[in-house]
Amino acid sequence: MKPAGIGDGLFHIVNAALLALLALLTCFPFYYVLVVSFTDPAEYLQKKWVLFPDHWSFASYEYLLSTRAFLRSVGNSAFLAIVGTACSLVVTSALAYALSRKRLRGRKAILLMILLTMLFNPGLIPHYMLVRQIGLIGSIWSLILPALASGWNVILMKGFFDSIPAELDESAAIDGSNDIRTWVTIILPLSLPAIAAFALFDAVGFWNQFFSALLYLNDSSQWPIQVLLQNMLINASNTDLQAYDVSMQPPPSEMLKMAAVIVATAPILMVYPFLQKHFAKGAMVGSIKA
Repeated sequence: MKPAGIGDGLFHIVNAALLALLALLTCFPFYYVLVVSFTDPAEYLQKKWVLFPDHWSFASYEYLLSTRAFLRSVGNSAFLAIVGTACSLVVTSALAYALSRKRLRGRKAILLMILLTMLFNPGLIPHYMLVRQIGLIGSIWSLILPALASGWNVILMKGFFDSIPAELDESAAIDGSNDIRTWVTIILPLSLPAIAAFALFDAVGFWNQFFSALLYLNDSSQWPIQVLLQNMLINASNTDLQAYDVSMQPPPSEMLKMAAVIVATAPILMVYPFLQKHFAKGAMVGSIKA
């Protein structure tokens, strides 16, 4: 083997330095947001630019968690993420399982209709008219029901179910099990990698609901965390964030915004490590078999 020359060594050094600089530039905004959110308000007002605070404080988080609007928005987002994800997984997995079995009548026609929804998007106005006609305007369910099943997710999960032998269904039928019982007790336990992967996709999507909430929710008490955060960014006074304790002095507006960003991001970052071991396997198997 030819020994590495000076040019190769110099290339690796420059390459490592550039990648390290790129990683630093990528991580710096997250670091700055985290540091400012934990900085003492008095120190922040004095310096305005804090990279290494002398005094750490939970004042921003204490104030946010003592406000009705913020706690309500976190609860709305949690409801969307938990209930929306559960409902979406039930609908998507049930439809995908039915389509993966060749004995289903009209199977090809249903698959064609699902593919058409992936190729042709009706647009925003027809979607709004549909939500209005079924009476969901002003209801938090307007963010859940229209997003229960994605054609892409159904096709990928169908590909995963295709890898499960049909003989399992036949054996269960011989033992007296119907299709629903077979799906719940046999198919779903064997599909945990795919379920975990799609649960992560759905949870992130429902937790980050923003544009649909702006369109369909008229009452600020139903806003998810992302809408409230956007309102905080454009409203310097943050008059909607009033603490239960009126004697509590609010921290600077910028610190509240940074703390709100951390709270809005932290739940997904905390959930991801528990699903990571299933994430890659579930996504890859479904995409290969689809």
